[in-house]
Amino acid sequence: MPETTDQLAATLLEAQVAYTLSQLTDDAKFAELVDDEIASFMVESGTVPLETVMPRALIKAVARKYTMQFPVEGAIPELVGQVAGRLYRHEVHRTTVLSEVIDTRRFEELAAVVTELPVARRAVDQVLASPATTDTVVEVVQRAVERRVGVRAGRRLAGLVERWTRRGTAAVLGSVQEDSDDLLLDGLREFWRGRSGDAVDGFRDTVDEADVEDVVILVFEFWRSFRQTDFFRTLLDAGIDEVFDTYGATPIADVLADLGVSEADLREEAMRFGPPVIGHLDTTGFLAQLIRRRLAPFYASAQFREALASRR
Repeated sequence: MPETTDQLAATLLEAQVAYTLSQLTDDAKFAELVDDEIASFMVESGTVPLETVMPRALIKAVARKYTMQFPVEGAIPELVGQVAGRLYRHEVHRTTVLSEVIDTRRFEELAAVVTELPVARRAVDQVLASPATTDTVVEVVQRAVERRVGVRAGRRLAGLVERWTRRGTAAVLGSVQEDSDDLLLDGLREFWRGRSGDAVDGFRDTVDEADVEDVVILVFEFWRSFRQTDFFRTLLDAGIDEVFDTYGATPIADVLADLGVSEADLREEAMRFGPPVIGHLDTTGFLAQLIRRRLAPFYASAQFREALASRR
C-alpha cells in the first residue's frame, strides 16, 4: 500500500532528525562538520569586506544600546560587588608575595618606562610648577605653626610664615623639578626594595573590603551618568569610525588574522565547547526536540507537498 504524503513526510522528518543528531553527537562526525564549516567560512570570509556584512551604522546602534541604554542597576552592581569581595578575601593573597606577581627585573623595567614617559614627566612638572602646590604647602606650614605656638600667635606670624614658606617651597620645588625623573624612579625602587617580599595580603592594611565596595559603587555611579553625556557618545562613535576606516574594506578573514584569531583557534574552541554542551543537550532530549522543531514545519508546508507532487 503506497505511503500517503503525511506518512512520507513523517518518515523523512525522522530520518533527517536522526542524521543531524548523528552529525552532532558522534565525535568524529562532529569534528568533520566543524572542519568543513570553518574551512568554508574562512574561504568565503576571505573575499567579503567587514563593512559589507557589518555596516558601521548598525554597529554604532548596538554599541550605543549596550553602553548608553543597557541598565546597570539591580543584579549587575551587586554581582560585581560580590565578585570583587570574593577576590579580595581569597586565600591566595596570603600565600603570594609581590615578587611572585611581578619579578624584580620586570618591575625595574616598568618603573623605568613609566618615569620616562612624556606624560609622566609633564604630570610631575605641572604638579611641581602649579601655584596650588605652593598654596597647599603654605597652608600646611601655617597650621603647623598655629598648633605649635597657638592660633592667636600663629595668625600674627602668618604673613612672615607665608613669605618664608613660599620662598623655601619655590627653591625646593625648583631643584626637585630638575631631577624629578630620578627622584620618582628612586622612590619606586625604594618602595619595591621594602615591600617586594611582603605578601599581597599586606596591602589589606591600606585597602579593606569596605573600600573595595565603595570603589565599585563609585564606578557604577560615575558610569551611569558619564555614559549619557554627548562627550561619551562622540568618543564612542569616533572609536567605531576609526575601526571601520581601518578595517572596513578588509576581508573578515584578514581582520581575524590581524586580531590574532586563526583557523586553528576557531576549530579548537568549537571542539572545546561543542561536544560537552551538545552532549548534555542530547542526554536531556532537548537536542532532538530542537532539531525536530526546526525541521517539522517544512514537512508540513505547502512547499514540501508541491515539491513532492512535481516528482510524481
